Amino acid sequence: MMNKCKIIIIILTLAILPAGCLVGPKYTKPEDQAAANFQHGVVNPDTLASVVNIKWFDLFNDDVLKNLITTGLENNYDLRIALARIERSRAELGYSKADLLPAVGYNASVNSNKKAFVPSNASASLSWELDFWGKIRHENRALQDELIASDEGRKVILSNLVSDIAVSYFQLRDLDNRLVISQNTYESRKKAFDLINQRFQGGYVSEVDKLQIEQQVAIAEATIPAIQRQITQVENNISILLGQAPAPIPRGKTNMELEIANELPVSIPSILLRNRPDVNEAERLYMAANERIGVAQAMRFPSFNIGAIAGFASNELSTLFDGSSYLQNATASVTGPIFNFGKNRRRVEIYRQIAEESRLNYQKTCIVAVAEVEQSLQNVRTYKEELIARNKQVIAARKNLELSQARYYNGYVSFLEVLEIERSLFDAELSLSELTQNQLSSTILLYRALGGGWN
Repeated sequence: MMNKCKIIIIILTLAILPAGCLVGPKYTKPEDQAAANFQHGVVNPDTLASVVNIKWFDLFNDDVLKNLITTGLENNYDLRIALARIERSRAELGYSKADLLPAVGYNASVNSNKKAFVPSNASASLSWELDFWGKIRHENRALQDELIASDEGRKVILSNLVSDIAVSYFQLRDLDNRLVISQNTYESRKKAFDLINQRFQGGYVSEVDKLQIEQQVAIAEATIPAIQRQITQVENNISILLGQAPAPIPRGKTNMELEIANELPVSIPSILLRNRPDVNEAERLYMAANERIGVAQAMRFPSFNIGAIAGFASNELSTLFDGSSYLQNATASVTGPIFNFGKNRRRVEIYRQIAEESRLNYQKTCIVAVAEVEQSLQNVRTYKEELIARNKQVIAARKNLELSQARYYNGYVSFLEVLEIERSLFDAELSLSELTQNQLSSTILLYRALGGGWN
């Protein structure tokens, strides 16, 4: 009886002691390199106002685009893969947590040979590795950090998905507009060709004029299939984002009709870094790597195990469950490394360097996040200014073309002047279309850079 009490005391002592032993470094948040304020944007004085409070569906006034984004959020394969990765991380965490508790098993065997050395038995066993140095707890914390990092990674994919679908949609509507511009230009040049060809046949103009307009007709005509090819490519890209087979993409409003909420709250960089899921993901991965230093350090120390078995064993199957066949036993053991040619020390150093890589990656992610906002703020401002100037150019070019055509048909200028102005108008209209798309896209990319789009 006394021996049993001693065993119980030893087991309880060994089970309680690990709560106070935890080797390994404590986590310290790395310093970020973010500036105090942004260079190209006015900081919102109310730091509580954050872009994460603006839902993505409040940004657009196009129901077709909203439906496309909703479909993408439901079916996109990258997002579904991210969700599967989260469930895997959650399962790995549960698997690891089980190591903190005793493992209970059973065993039974029947032997009819009385002369056999192995008797018949039926028993239950318990084995438990005590987490004396925190090896299992460090691993659990690492897996928990990786689980949170997986969820932050999902938010990154979600944010990118919203912006990618929107930007691709703007590109598609830009190409639609470019196609209309090219078709209108082709029809206009074709009519001009018919008129000049008649004048050439009548001997009023030289063949040079006819060949010049014929060349411009061919240029406009060749632009049409090139744009159609690009439209198909963008539609396929959108279909992939939507998680569906390539199919025609429905259209809503044109880029000229689309409106996006322009007043996005720009908080200070430190608030930004808390909003960005990629920054949070990088920090959690660093935290996980830091915990695994503790795992490696704990492996340098002895491990303590306790075990117990209770059951019946007998050479006679008929007496297997008699009282005299009952047996029980409890054990405690310690195992540890003595000399492995520096292998254990090197393992710790490996995980230190892995953690250092993660720390540097976190700091780089912070800098990239601030730089993306800086660039997006500048893009939004300059695209808006450029769009205004380009619109003035298009208006002036159209008026100039009308006057130039009238002067040509009245014999005051050569046809070369008309062609030059017409080419200038065509290029200006295409540039205006592209700038409209860029201006819309820059606002969405600013929204994403500020940490929006994932909620």
